[in-house]
Amino acid sequence: MSARSMILDEIRAVAAEHDRTLARLTDELPLLDSGLDSLCFAVLVARLEDSTGLDPFAAAGTARYPKTIGDLIAFYDEVLV
Repeated sequence: MSARSMILDEIRAVAAEHDRTLARLTDELPLLDSGLDSLCFAVLVARLEDSTGLDPFAAAGTARYPKTIGDLIAFYDEVLV
């Protein structure tokens, strides 16, 4: 499964479990406008770490945070290669 598919599937699952309405998920969509709140993002990142065995935020070595859906996907693509 590609990072894109895995991340988008998890975003949809977390949103459904937390009764959140998602915006249309495009690469340009700012994460803050996605419909997820901070708890949802925490759950999402924890699940992605469980699925991949990697924490790209720690692996980045710098305080770098994705701003859009596309940034988030690229961020995981970098460490999953």
